[in-house]
Amino acid sequence: MDRYNIIEGKNRREIVLLKGFPCVWGKCTFCDYIDDNSIKEDEINKLNFQVLNNVNGAYKTLEVINSGSCFELPKETLKKIKEVITKNDIKKLFLESHWCYKNRLKEMKDFFGIEVVFKIGVESFDNGFRNKVLNKNANFKTYKDVKKYFQSVCLLVGIKGQTKEMVKRDIDIVLHHFDYGTINIFTENTTEVKRDEELIRWFIKEYQFLRDIEKIEILFENTDFGVGD
Repeated sequence: MDRYNIIEGKNRREIVLLKGFPCVWGKCTFCDYIDDNSIKEDEINKLNFQVLNNVNGAYKTLEVINSGSCFELPKETLKKIKEVITKNDIKKLFLESHWCYKNRLKEMKDFFGIEVVFKIGVESFDNGFRNKVLNKNANFKTYKDVKKYFQSVCLLVGIKGQTKEMVKRDIDIVLHHFDYGTINIFTENTTEVKRDEELIRWFIKEYQFLRDIEKIEILFENTDFGVGD
């Protein structure tokens, strides 16, 4: 599995895919990424240290992802990230977090002491689809609740049961109200959730212009950032 890459397109940065402890929620209907988690702390740290040793400070921006939230990374891994940041004079750090950790984000900002951009996988701002179909357990009411805590939003497009109206509304919200956005085209995996090929074809045709929007990144495959398997 590839765990380090340099993203040369929009928002140029280094990215690392680390291992973490089990996801605090771990019940999203579409997600099998949690299979990458572990409870063996020594093995997690050993792998993560190897991955982090690749970081060289290119573009002075680093994104750290794992199959869950940054709060599920071991303390020794977090210390290693901070060491790498200091060594390479990194100025900006992207981290991911589940909604349930929203009141703890300041802990990470204080720990790292640099600009931290928090990403959240809302998948959709349609409350029914997000929580009843995708089972995200992210019980906010509107985008305004999310914006209080997070600067970057990840959307999921192309799942059976999703509508064009939902997608249009979601993209409009990200374009007008958030600093960054990532749109993930759903890739079928070991879960029972299925792709909506017609919706995906419509999205690709309708939203070609997003390719020219600097703050929006589109992942047509879940490995398009150069990490994962």
